[in-house]
Amino acid sequence: MFEPGRYDAILMDMQMPELDGIETTRRIRAREAELGCVPTPIIAVTAGAMRADQERCLAAGMDDFVSKPARLEDIERALLAQVAHPKR
Repeated sequence: MFEPGRYDAILMDMQMPELDGIETTRRIRAREAELGCVPTPIIAVTAGAMRADQERCLAAGMDDFVSKPARLEDIERALLAQVAHPKR
C-alpha cells in the first residue's frame, strides 16, 4: 500500500494487471489529499505516445510522461524535473 512521503517519485506503468496507472494515480492522489500530504511526483511510463495519452495521464494527476521504449535520458529528464526542481 502507498504511504505518502515514503518515495521521492513514482514511475507509473500505465498497463498493469487488475488496476491501471490512471486509477492507481487517482487513488494515490485521493490518499494524499485525505492526509493533507505533499503530492509525490508521478511519472507515467507508457507505450502510448499520442498527445491524448499524455493528456489523460496529466488529467489523472500525474506530473510527467515518458514513452516506451523509454530511454535513460528521458527518465533522467523527468526525474530531475520532478525531484530536483519540483513544481510544488
